[in-house]
Amino acid sequence: MACASATLLKSSPIIDKFEWIKGQNLRQPSVGVVRCHPTSALTIRATSYADELVKTAKTIASPGRGILAMDESNATCGKRLDSIGLENTEANRQAYRTLLVSVPGLGEYISGAILFEETLYQSTVEGKKMVDVLVEQNIVPGIKVDKGLVPLPGSNNESWCQGLDGLSSRTAAYYQQGARFAKWRTVVSIPNGPSALAVKEAAWGLARYAAISQDSGLVPIVEPEILLDGEHGIDRTFEVAQKVWAEVFFYLAENNVLFEGILLKPSMVTPGAECKDKATPQQVADYTLKLLHRRIPPAVPGIMFLSGGQSEVEATLNLNAMNQSPNPWHVSFSYARALQNTCLKTWGGRPENVKAAQDALLTRAKANSLAQLGKYTGEGESEEAKKGMFVKGYVY
Repeated sequence: MACASATLLKSSPIIDKFEWIKGQNLRQPSVGVVRCHPTSALTIRATSYADELVKTAKTIASPGRGILAMDESNATCGKRLDSIGLENTEANRQAYRTLLVSVPGLGEYISGAILFEETLYQSTVEGKKMVDVLVEQNIVPGIKVDKGLVPLPGSNNESWCQGLDGLSSRTAAYYQQGARFAKWRTVVSIPNGPSALAVKEAAWGLARYAAISQDSGLVPIVEPEILLDGEHGIDRTFEVAQKVWAEVFFYLAENNVLFEGILLKPSMVTPGAECKDKATPQQVADYTLKLLHRRIPPAVPGIMFLSGGQSEVEATLNLNAMNQSPNPWHVSFSYARALQNTCLKTWGGRPENVKAAQDALLTRAKANSLAQLGKYTGEGESEEAKKGMFVKGYVY
């Protein structure tokens, strides 16, 4: 059967900074997206959020901007606080998150912020909703929706990501609370295989999550992380990532996910953290861009890399190397530790250090903004920013 194709999405401008918070007023008439299946009739998926999804994705993937990942679970946030001698209480988590979202001028370099559920419903220490503080800076609020990793029976000591049960009702509620994109992180371990079962489970879970999120009006960030753990070289990482990315996009298509309304958050192609042969930023860029061109459709608006334990400077240098020539996608960042590490240590839980800590976060955000534009030089970086943050067996 011949495959029919149609371009049904109109060109969409970047979303206005208050537009995503207006709820039902943004819902558009149904838009059909035509998919071709070789053995069956055409499947047409209609969603009243299609135009909005495209606009939101374009807003997040805007020049010189990237994502601040601040969606650490309360337990993981507790580890961060413990590192500076603070108790893991809601008040301390609130104080730290208030520091992050209220950095003056942050929206110049940050287009989206991924929040944990507690933060989405939380107010700052001054009593203002954190979502509102972000929107006023033209930063799109997002939400972590997965429920974490658990052992995968029948695999080689691998894991799978839970959270699909009840996801539809949760994403609908998150949309009403002001979130406009979502994140689901699953991982693949090279030292443990990876097994075909683990790869398929990771890809299928990401695809189901993406379809459900889009039906609720949330742009899904698709995050298939290839863990840094291991002694393998960069070629082995490339080989595994090539398989994983192919599987992910196969199942995204099978689930009729709108590619123009997603963002990909992959690992960079690097050697294992314990490999003796280190890669230069240019090598990382060459391998990663080669893989992107082989596996990622240009319809996907943004590639928002995770840092995965790289040092703050290393993550920025690698991103900069990938932006030395034009790409079909917006190649940018979605960093947590690689944006927050120096900021957290500068703060140290002391009110008098808030301004200095916010300046440290703004410095990192600006550096990665320059890297997204291919203009980062690495000059004037602190020794703290050059320290690696890889933790073997890291639990997020």
